[in-house]
Amino acid sequence: MNFENLQAIFHHKKIMASYNPGENSFLPNSIGYVDGAPFLKINKNVTYPTWMMSSWVGGIHASILKALKKDFYHIRNLDFFLISLAKKASEEGLLCYSEPKLLKNKSVKIAEFKEDFFILFQFVKQNYKSQWTFFLFICLALFERKFKFLPLIRSFYFKNKKLTTVVLDNIEVISSKNVVQLGTIDVIIPTIGRKKYLYDVLEDLAVQTHLPVNVIIIEQNPNPESISELDYLTSENWPFIIKHTFTHQAGACNARNIALNQVESEWVFLNDDDNRFNSDLLQNVLSNLKRFGLKALTTSYLQVNEIKKDLSIKQSSFFGSGNSFICSSILSKVRFDMKFEFGYGEDIDFGMQLRNIGTDIIYFPDLEILHLKAPIGGFRTKPVLKWSSDSVQPKPSPTVMLCKQFHLTLNQIRAYKLILFLKFYKVQKIKNPILYYANFKKQWRQSLYWMNNLRNS
Repeated sequence: MNFENLQAIFHHKKIMASYNPGENSFLPNSIGYVDGAPFLKINKNVTYPTWMMSSWVGGIHASILKALKKDFYHIRNLDFFLISLAKKASEEGLLCYSEPKLLKNKSVKIAEFKEDFFILFQFVKQNYKSQWTFFLFICLALFERKFKFLPLIRSFYFKNKKLTTVVLDNIEVISSKNVVQLGTIDVIIPTIGRKKYLYDVLEDLAVQTHLPVNVIIIEQNPNPESISELDYLTSENWPFIIKHTFTHQAGACNARNIALNQVESEWVFLNDDDNRFNSDLLQNVLSNLKRFGLKALTTSYLQVNEIKKDLSIKQSSFFGSGNSFICSSILSKVRFDMKFEFGYGEDIDFGMQLRNIGTDIIYFPDLEILHLKAPIGGFRTKPVLKWSSDSVQPKPSPTVMLCKQFHLTLNQIRAYKLILFLKFYKVQKIKNPILYYANFKKQWRQSLYWMNNLRNS
């Protein structure tokens, strides 16, 4: 055990960390059938967010155990206790990690866990909605030819566990990490044809109690004869430097990468051209980065009249390229992958790049950005994708397939395929289930074909 690293690992009280040097986890890989979040495919070479704790080595602050003892004291198996606590408490603000720095020698040989489906079904019943136990049974039968009747029946004796009270809010977080030194912030904004909305964003930035240093605007217009329409960038005085790039190449991935190359400050705010926010946003962001010792955070990002559901500070399963802040020191290791241009999944992929270099993304519900979802503006032509003229259209989109192949486990992909198959049946025209199944297989194969083309491009 690497005792010298403990203070740096547990730099505030709301951290739980462990490390499993083996190949198998306590829960079988089949947990991927019921959980599609990015916390299962663990990169064991870096500090990686996951509730999949291990009894081999780890730590947690005593105040967390004392606060939660009423909910978990009855569990006698240590590994089951650890993952149950981590799964429930991570939803209320406990930050849980696989941490290789706990060990000096990560190649140590250990006894591997054996698959225990009774444990698996019990865990699913206690931590997910009841229907997921049946879905797990179906997936095991369909994809692995395993018919786990007894584990399924035994799971009926267990109830879904919920924390009795939200007790972790009373535990103060003060990180010993010094992540904010200069406190300087650059803002990047890709834009196309939203002159008025962009002006409002600049107005919000201009009244910040903590002003940004540079606002980097990448204006796109694919019309080869077009010129910039953003006259107010130079005709008006702004309390920050505006770096304006005009390009005829459309695409959000390209625009954001151009902007990332121009960042000079300690922090970067990935913004959008139709956002609105209060004057204290940047100041409050820096305060929370200091308090939690973070290198990346994401904010609440609701649309008009949308109700906020996630009310706890917690490890985020998503990443938003229009409402996130990251430390510029890690920009050399991440970029928006051009394989996703004009498709879907670039935000998810960028977030996974961050996690795979050891940078967790924490969601703060009280940091609010309103996303107006403004109408599409500007001279835009619908991109002609390589598969647009195929007689059999890929399902899902090849960029979505690529993202899932990159970042999910095999069982998570299988579960996604089954869920997509069931959901898509309601909205498509083929109502004969046999014909629908045959057509769906063709669409899935077509998606895999184009996904491989994208991957190799």
